Formats: sequence, structure tokens, C-alpha cells
Amino acid sequence: EVQLQASGGGLVQAGGSLRLSCAASGFTFDDHAVGWFRQAPGKEREGVSCISGSGGVDVYAGSVEGRFTISKDYAKRTVYLHMNSLKAEDTAVYYCTTDFNLPCGRVYLARPVAMDYWGKGTLVTVSS
Repeated sequence: EVQLQASGGGLVQAGGSLRLSCAASGFTFDDHAVGWFRQAPGKEREGVSCISGSGGVDVYAGSVEGRFTISKDYAKRTVYLHMNSLKAEDTAVYYCTTDFNLPCGRVYLARPVAMDYWGKGTLVTVSS
């Protein structure tokens, strides 16, 4: 059974940092991309970042480029989203996903409805 367990959300002041974790199980971690999506109140889900199975490719939404970094730890089967210089508009529920057909790229981030698996979200609140 594929499981994605997101954690690390919380309340932070604008300009601060958080690290989200996504613990993955039930699939071959090296073979499939893992990504992060977010959904703010009243808004649609949007792609934030993804990383390829090999870890050699990572892609970011323009709104987080230069502030967020995605990484993966193969031994822990965990994908991290390091979020720096947080802004109020980063406030959202963050979800990690994996899809067995789409590689990490702009298409992956643009198609939340195509994701095979979603974890439960973790709430990030940035106070201004």
C-alpha cells in the first residue's frame, strides 16, 4: 500500500523558515517522482515543487523559486521541502504526492488531478 505522510507544518512569522517532510512507503522510491502541492483557503491546489526518482531533476513553481528547496533522503525514504523567506501568501495546506506515470517537470506540477497518490496535508501558516 502506497503511503505518503507529510509533517512539519506550523505557525511561522513572515521571513521565517520551515522544513516539511514527506515519509514515503509502499513503492520503489528510486523510480518515481515525489512532489508538493498546496491549497490556500478559497483557492485551487497548485504545484509547488517536485523531485525525480533519481534526485537529479527538481522543478519549482515561479512563486517559490529561490526560496524553497526540495531534497530527498533515500535511507529514510523521505522527501523534504525546505522553505525560507516565507510570505503570508505561502499560507496553505501542503500535500505530498507521487505519480507512477508522470516524471518530475512542469507537467507534473500543472496536473494535480493526475496524481496517483496523495498524503494527508500539513498546515503552514505564515503571519505577517
